[in-house]
Amino acid sequence: MFANLVRCLTRLPGQLLGRNPFRGDCLPSRVKLIHFGSGRGTFPFPHPWNYDRPIEILESYFWNSENETGGGQHNRFLDVPGFAPILVTRDPQIIRAITTETGDKPGQFDRDTLPSTGIARATGNDTLLYSNGAIWKSQRKLAASPFGKTTLFQPEMFHEFAETFRHTVLKRLEVLRQHLLSSGEKSVRIPLEPEIKAVMLEMLTNSFFGTTLSYDEIRNCYVPGLERVIEHIVGDTVKNKLGIPVWKLPSLTRGMAQTKRDFACFEALTDHVLAARNEGKGLWKQFKSDVPNEALRSNLKVFLAGALEATTSYASWAVAHLARHPAAQEKVWEEVKSLEDYSPEHLDAAKYLGRVLDETLRLTPSLYFLPRQATVDTWVDTADGRKMFIPQGTHVLLDVWHANRHEDHWGTAVAGYPAVDFAPERWEHLAAAGRASKDVLHFGFGHGPRVCPGKHLGQLEVALVVGALLKMFRLRSPVAEYRVKAGVSTKPLDGTLVDLELR
Repeated sequence: MFANLVRCLTRLPGQLLGRNPFRGDCLPSRVKLIHFGSGRGTFPFPHPWNYDRPIEILESYFWNSENETGGGQHNRFLDVPGFAPILVTRDPQIIRAITTETGDKPGQFDRDTLPSTGIARATGNDTLLYSNGAIWKSQRKLAASPFGKTTLFQPEMFHEFAETFRHTVLKRLEVLRQHLLSSGEKSVRIPLEPEIKAVMLEMLTNSFFGTTLSYDEIRNCYVPGLERVIEHIVGDTVKNKLGIPVWKLPSLTRGMAQTKRDFACFEALTDHVLAARNEGKGLWKQFKSDVPNEALRSNLKVFLAGALEATTSYASWAVAHLARHPAAQEKVWEEVKSLEDYSPEHLDAAKYLGRVLDETLRLTPSLYFLPRQATVDTWVDTADGRKMFIPQGTHVLLDVWHANRHEDHWGTAVAGYPAVDFAPERWEHLAAAGRASKDVLHFGFGHGPRVCPGKHLGQLEVALVVGALLKMFRLRSPVAEYRVKAGVSTKPLDGTLVDLELR
């Protein structure tokens, strides 16, 4: 605490004089806290009236950036006297350098916990998501075995996923198919996001963890409860300045009473998952630790909510894009129409489906920014030979959303197609140009030591759901343009509304 106070006082004169605390040959430029008459959409910080528009907050840092040259075009900072600087970057090379140098070693970047205080209050401080240093390292080691690609893609393990998949996805799709056949209607209009969430949560709980929850319980109880918990977390991060946990607040309103019921539902779901551990079901048999159940509760809650959010976002965006691009949709259908065995090998052979999924994560990533904090005064070196000095304590927002959409990084000159277009062929163009995969990172699962541990599980689940859906239905979106909502993750604002037509 004393060291932070000394650092704050030392920094104050330079802040009052407007000095740039950063150095190097990709020097960021300053953003004004208040800029009346600029036309900027919102202030460059979250507050109770804009916290539900985080992408616009990130955009505010790059207002009028087209007039910039040098490092300031893609790197901006806010420096308010008395507070640590905030650096926002949409430079992929800077993002890659900082994520690579994230960890528990001296001088590395920590994950900035400031944007996830609401998650910590809802789940716990000792989680893989929230913790830093030695605690993070130990949690990461625990997660490595059950989440690893080698474990997930074992034949006997994959068989469990396939069985759950056929029991859930195909059964739900068959209900829609029978509705169309019996009604004589050519198509049915439906928001698919609720159905995707239910399927994803059933795959997590029943196949991955080995519980035996019914689809009705999942669809009608646990999915709505988790949705409301996640909405509460987003608001709580900004509004709850006193840090009071929800269970300590009085139930003075119907809304608060409902929130408490939702958190109790979340605890009950976690209890079901831990009960499966006691019986050695699912991937629990791959979990190499004798720690007590309660020591795992916080991480399980983060995983259940986080994996549900991320995989639902990923699958929903893939469906939303394909529903607006019939030619791409038909190419995927040609690959999966005769596919009966959804094994990892067969999915890997579906090359165009893989490009669709990569393009989905590039254009509409679930994790739209990655928070980091400089633990010491740090020089960052990029792969293309540039440098940036970042002072100790700086809050760093790695703006993946806007990095992936900028013409400089992903546009026609670089990848053969405009950066804001959904173009799976972009990845074929990059491969033909000899661009190595390490040079064209979309950061859809993060990058470096703190890459998402559920990456392989998410890839597998989304490929299964998208492939099965296209085998049975032709998709059309009722509107040409999509709109975005963002909270813990991003999703289509319309709930992935599509017209389903039988093939």
